[in-house]
Amino acid sequence: MANISKKMEYRYTPSNMVCSHEMIIEVDGDIIKKVTIEGGCAGNTVGVSNLIQGMKIDEAIKRLKGIQCGMKGTSCPDQLAIALEEVKKQIA
Repeated sequence: MANISKKMEYRYTPSNMVCSHEMIIEVDGDIIKKVTIEGGCAGNTVGVSNLIQGMKIDEAIKRLKGIQCGMKGTSCPDQLAIALEEVKKQIA
């Protein structure tokens, strides 16, 4: 039986409470292939993007959800978890 991939690209506009202004997520099934975060602190956003590459969506959500940046009530990693939850809904 052939392995059928479900590749997709998803674009997410984070809350205006964070510095990043767009997140581009590429997945194949439930595996994160690439994340590009436009705006924000490059060291942090590139670091987070590289760390979750190859990870299952559920695991990344579990690790990133709820991380806060100061008193904002959210953060770029938290917004990425929200975006991944949206991706998960689309691939279900």
